[in-house]
Amino acid sequence: MAFPQDVHVRICNQEIVKFDLEVKALIQDIGDCSGPLSALTELNTKVKEKFQQLRHRIQELEQSAKEQDKESEKQVLLQEVENHKKQMLRKTAKESLAQTSSAITENLMGISRMMSQQVQQSEEAMQTLVNSSRTILDANEEFKSMSGTIQLGRKLITKYNRRELTDKLLIFLALALFLATVLYIVKKRLFPFL
Repeated sequence: MAFPQDVHVRICNQEIVKFDLEVKALIQDIGDCSGPLSALTELNTKVKEKFQQLRHRIQELEQSAKEQDKESEKQVLLQEVENHKKQMLRKTAKESLAQTSSAITENLMGISRMMSQQVQQSEEAMQTLVNSSRTILDANEEFKSMSGTIQLGRKLITKYNRRELTDKLLIFLALALFLATVLYIVKKRLFPFL
């Protein structure tokens, strides 16, 4: 017949093994997790909870070991407690690796978001450059057409200036001829003998 204390020790051992297996499974899930950061954080929280439960059960087992009447049973149980503590230390290292992995994943996601923002800004800058280039090309075409109009205007003004000079020369010659004719007529009427 089992004593209540022996039953308690067996239950503690079974629960320690159960929590140990659950922690191993959760750590494996963390290693396999490729999902969003929230899923990784949730797994990490579950691991912490299981570790708390595992520590509590190990402490209960240690307390039970100290309460044993027989020294041999006490030493066997204390040895089991030490083994469980050593295993828990190795799992704690895995937990810290999982936390480090979680932090690194979070940092990488932050970097990814920043890179995405930079790519978006680069695309916007590129679009602005394309629009500016198009505007400059349109202005250049307009300048070329205005340049052609200005050259045509310059040619017309030069032609007008030459025509004006020719007109002035013709007017001067016509005026000189008119004055010569008037002088000739006046001379013949006033001085017919000359």
